[in-house]
Amino acid sequence: MRVAFIGLGVMGSPMAGHLAGAGHDMAVFNRTPAKAERWLHSHRGRVAQSPADAAADRDFVILCVGNDDDVRAVVTQMLPVLPRGAVIVDHTTTSAHLAREMDRAAREHGCAFLDAPVSGGESGAINGQLSVMIGGDPAAFAKAEGLVGAYAKAVARMGPSGSGQLTKMVNQICIAGLVQGLSEAVAFAGRAGLDSEAVYAAISNGAAQSWQMDNRWKTMARGKFDFGFAVDWMRKDLGLVLEEARANGARVEVTALIDQFYAEVQAMGGARWDTSSLAARLTRR
Repeated sequence: MRVAFIGLGVMGSPMAGHLAGAGHDMAVFNRTPAKAERWLHSHRGRVAQSPADAAADRDFVILCVGNDDDVRAVVTQMLPVLPRGAVIVDHTTTSAHLAREMDRAAREHGCAFLDAPVSGGESGAINGQLSVMIGGDPAAFAKAEGLVGAYAKAVARMGPSGSGQLTKMVNQICIAGLVQGLSEAVAFAGRAGLDSEAVYAAISNGAAQSWQMDNRWKTMARGKFDFGFAVDWMRKDLGLVLEEARANGARVEVTALIDQFYAEVQAMGGARWDTSSLAARLTRR
């Protein structure tokens, strides 16, 4: 396939690398040109000079950029040059209303737009083990599913446009609650004078077990918070959750509280710590 990939950050770069490794004809763009040039040193493809340059004559355009405004700006530049029938796959975590807006704009140009946020973090992108939740047209999803499978272990269509982003919000609600509970457990064990690793060994095979426990308990207890998805990014995502909840009437009291806990972590200097740094509020003296 002729693929354009826009956004070569910690997630986008390995994802685009998997596509190049699968033999696709790649055109890549990053607003910091040096990142695109570094990508080119390890992969086959060409570096484009703009999103429009990358998108011209492409079958698929894949986005992994920053926020709603970034997606809107990139798509607006690309649509006039995209061939009819092209599919835009947006892996950016955005609002659901932005996804619906871009879907309408793409349809007006004879193209398709899929909102396709991911879960699995940097390690998932590197290892090709991401989970991708997609909203949009079923025919466009069928065209894109195999392509996305180059870097994903699970790809699912969740419903019409916006459904992928709404599912990602559910994902972030779950993660926030789990990490806060785990933080409190680690802090409690320490205050109680228990051996943290012995506690983990005792409870990690029972009902308390989770991915977060298996991968973050020990590092949280040691005060190490440099394992990926940053607090700044989580606060952006939780902001989307809270905005959507205000619109649809969902009660997300715990999520709103944890968002404020993350604000405290930012104030502690932890804006780029990973999300498990909620423990820092409770375990650092």
